[in-house]
Amino acid sequence: MASRQHGRHHVIIGSGVAGNQAAETLRARDPDSRVTMITLSKLPFFNRYDLPRVFHGERDWRKFVIYPAEYFLDQRIALRRATRVTGVDGARRTLALGHNETVRFDTLLVASGASPYMPAELMEYRPLMHGFVSFQEAVAAADALPRGGHAMLMGGDTIGLDLGRTLLETGYRVSIAADKHLFWPHEVPADLRPRYLDALRSMGFEVIDAEQRGQMSAVRAGGAGQPARLLVFNDGSEIAADIVMPFFGIAPSIEYMLGSGADIERGLLVKPNLRTTNEAIYAAGDVCQIWNDADKRYRFYHGWKNVRAMGELAARNLTGADQAWLPSQDENLQLSAQGGIHSPFWEYA
Repeated sequence: MASRQHGRHHVIIGSGVAGNQAAETLRARDPDSRVTMITLSKLPFFNRYDLPRVFHGERDWRKFVIYPAEYFLDQRIALRRATRVTGVDGARRTLALGHNETVRFDTLLVASGASPYMPAELMEYRPLMHGFVSFQEAVAAADALPRGGHAMLMGGDTIGLDLGRTLLETGYRVSIAADKHLFWPHEVPADLRPRYLDALRSMGFEVIDAEQRGQMSAVRAGGAGQPARLLVFNDGSEIAADIVMPFFGIAPSIEYMLGSGADIERGLLVKPNLRTTNEAIYAAGDVCQIWNDADKRYRFYHGWKNVRAMGELAARNLTGADQAWLPSQDENLQLSAQGGIHSPFWEYA
């Protein structure tokens, strides 16, 4: 077997923070191994947390890249870009790619992250919304928003609120159609919610309570001479905006793991050492639910610091360690001294 002739073959699915931290750790701890990283992204490792900079006029994709292609060559990490994994066979230790190629592995780390969640009732209107996951989506959103224009953020998770802060700083009008996903993944007690809504307003956000309007029901194209989009509510009311952007949280990107032999709930279920029910497969980042013995349940851990720490821990355990996960990030939404809010999930260093 080729992987035996050239050392163990570690395969990583995903090229985000967890995947790249894992690759770096694997190379340091197992220098004779093969390391392959497979990603849907066309770009090398880039900082998606910096994407709001496109609203400051930044359009050079190279300014967002953390590790250039040369880094992966120097580290002997085989980077497979724009490549889709369609299935994983845990028993045979193989994974299938979209163009009929089969890749064998000795160990597999699933770090494919998550995709934006979209409520089913709004799915058909997705073509009228602007996403904000890739560099291309970010540029398209910035190009569609006229100077001083009006952006409507649906849901209001922390990713959207982070973008909203940049939009306010650069002179745009920002509204939030707030529903149960507001502040996700933070959990704000119901009795404190009005206080946090007031904090958003003090920051400059216009807050619309979607629940009072019967929830969001549709997105329509605006008429001639009108703003480009209309957000429609179940009570019949409408709000016009130049762009509408969905921020309803995220859902793990693990469809290809169905049939892999690893247990799945909402995400991949892993032990505190990040190992799945298959001894050769580990998971890190937004794809996995980690067993929490104190709570007696599997739970997600979000945030840049947590995700990076998971990537390193998984790589260490893949190469002989057996350490348990310990969160490295505060998960509490805070009221700032300036009267606004601050999320620790906005800390990316």
